[in-house]
Amino acid sequence: MWIAACCCAQSQWLNEPTPGAPRTPDGKVDMKGPVKRLNGHPDLSGIWQAEGQPRRPGGLFGLGESTDSPYFIDILADFKPGDNPLTPAGAEILRRHSQTPGSYPGQNCLPDGVPHADLLPEPFKIIETPRQILILYEVETTFRQIFMDGRKQLVDPQPTWMGYSTGKWDGDTLVVDTIGFNDLGWLDARGHGHSEDMRVEERFHRRDFGHLDVGVTVTDPKTFTKPIAISFTEDLLPDTDLIEHYCSEDEKDSAHKPGKAAK
Repeated sequence: MWIAACCCAQSQWLNEPTPGAPRTPDGKVDMKGPVKRLNGHPDLSGIWQAEGQPRRPGGLFGLGESTDSPYFIDILADFKPGDNPLTPAGAEILRRHSQTPGSYPGQNCLPDGVPHADLLPEPFKIIETPRQILILYEVETTFRQIFMDGRKQLVDPQPTWMGYSTGKWDGDTLVVDTIGFNDLGWLDARGHGHSEDMRVEERFHRRDFGHLDVGVTVTDPKTFTKPIAISFTEDLLPDTDLIEHYCSEDEKDSAHKPGKAAK
């Protein structure tokens, strides 16, 4: 299991005031302040991180400075035990992942995929432009492009980790449709997976300056007996910025994997 930590340096712009942010009389960012608009729609730009619950002692990933969304741990957290809507193929993926140490993609410096990357206890940045929206994930310095230029979704896409995303506005809600995934990604830390037929819809609504409400629907008939819908909130991280992150740097774990002699 990998553990990530960072040493904050003054040269990394970690304490740079957010331009144009509404502020309270004491100078703090007013998280319930008004949302700026861009081209008639809410400007979703900012650095965000999923709201979570206090991490249990010995919990998954990290040093305990961040909290975990229950859906980060288990995308089926809303279902009662024994009532999970898994197909036999979906149950087999979970069994294989849970019984194969070291198979979590993040442990091998691979992308977290969609929607798992939205749920990480790590920040990401949204950059909004009229023709496309970029999402920059701090973990593994990974990016996504959401095309807003009206292009049609691909018919036979080459499978990728992050898929192919097109977006449109439904009132003040950004609706993102993503297809074209490979079948290597995990949907949560527990080990639920998916097939190459998975389709993900994300709905982003910035209700005020500091909160981004997200609804996600995962449709994959090969893995789930019905679409899986979850809702969660991303909190704005103001007055800071992302830092470079590559888990492959100074990597020393692979030498201790089975079949390799430790140096």
